[in-house]
Amino acid sequence: MNNRNSSALALLLALLMPLSGCMSVADAVGYDTASLNNEAAKSYTEVVQQANSRQMIDTTSNTSRRIHAVFNRLKPFANQENRTGVPFDWQMTVVKSNELNAWAMPGGKMMVYTGIVDKLNLSDDEIAAVVGHEMSHALNEHSKKAVGQQVLTGLATSIGGAILQSQTGVSSDTLNLGSGILSEYGINMPFSRSQENEADSGGLYLMAKAGYNPEAALSVWQKMNNVSNNNNALVALTSSHPTNNARMEAIRRQLPQVMPIYEQARRK
Repeated sequence: MNNRNSSALALLLALLMPLSGCMSVADAVGYDTASLNNEAAKSYTEVVQQANSRQMIDTTSNTSRRIHAVFNRLKPFANQENRTGVPFDWQMTVVKSNELNAWAMPGGKMMVYTGIVDKLNLSDDEIAAVVGHEMSHALNEHSKKAVGQQVLTGLATSIGGAILQSQTGVSSDTLNLGSGILSEYGINMPFSRSQENEADSGGLYLMAKAGYNPEAALSVWQKMNNVSNNNNALVALTSSHPTNNARMEAIRRQLPQVMPIYEQARRK
């Protein structure tokens, strides 16, 4: 790196120093919570329209009814846990697919694939573990943090040009952040191990408060092990996600804190 680029990088870092991490970086370039949620809603509408055009949306099966019932029971407690400062317009779409998948976009736009329920033969408590986990991703704004990280990565490789302007010196025009990033981070890009653990933890609290047994989160990952055992040493070292066994161990450690919440909810 030449002196000019070194100076630009030093200036950039100095400008970003007052920001408190990836979420503030996302705010600085126009991806504040409200904006991100609005853009995610547009992307979600496109995804739902595509699924509908392929006749993949399930609104009538027993699986779909069960997923929606769990979602609606969890939703008030998810709203109580919203610390983002922006109300979420929670939406759930159930898609007919054999994939073992579920996801949530910023602002609470969610999709669950019937395969994860049908192939794993999930109980309602286990569905709550899956839905609660994805709700927790949205509540913790993990996609927003991913956008901030993408910004920092882009800036680190794009020193030079007109990238220093405005109050922070960051020009969003140079960052190539379009609507595609929302679907990418909402659906395809993996979250970090710490974010997955945070979503597991938050999901336990949501399901407990709604009266679903948090122990069911253990059986979800036991069933996942039967389908796809990812507990070998290579996966443990290289994967962005924690192994299934590591997740179960973390859940076991948290159960003493959440089981009393569940028992209290059952008595109401």
